[in-house]
Amino acid sequence: MALERTLSIIKPDATKRNLTGAVNAVLEQAGLRIVGQKRIHLTLEQAQKFYEIHKDRPFYAELTEFMSSGPVVVQVLEGENAVAKNREIMGETNPEKAAEGTIRKKFALNIGENSVHGSDALENAKKEIAFFFSECEIVG
Repeated sequence: MALERTLSIIKPDATKRNLTGAVNAVLEQAGLRIVGQKRIHLTLEQAQKFYEIHKDRPFYAELTEFMSSGPVVVQVLEGENAVAKNREIMGETNPEKAAEGTIRKKFALNIGENSVHGSDALENAKKEIAFFFSECEIVG
C-alpha cells in the first residue's frame, strides 16, 4: 500500500451546521491523518477557478455559487491509499445512495449540499492541494 495525500473540503452546508469536528472524527477513525487544515471563504472567482474542469456542465454555476456562499474547511489528508480511502468514507454523491456510516449518508442534506468534496485521483489531489496550500502549511 502507498502512503498518499489527498484534498478534502468540508462544504458550506456542513460548516454552517458546525459539523467540522464530526466530519474530522469520521476521517480520523477511518485511519486518515489531517496534516493541514484551514477555514476559508472562497470568492466566486476562486470557486470558479477550482471547479473549472466542470465549467461546461449544467451544475457549474450552482456549484460555484454554493461553494462561495459560506466558509469551507480545506484539508490535506494523509494515509495508506488516501484518495481511495477518502472517496470510500465520503460515500456516493447522492446521499440517498450512500452506504451507511459514510459522511454523506450521515450529514448531507441532498445531492447538492452533500457536505464534502474529495479529490478523485492522485494527480488531481496534488493539483487541488497546491491550489489551497503551500508546503509550509502542511505538517508531517
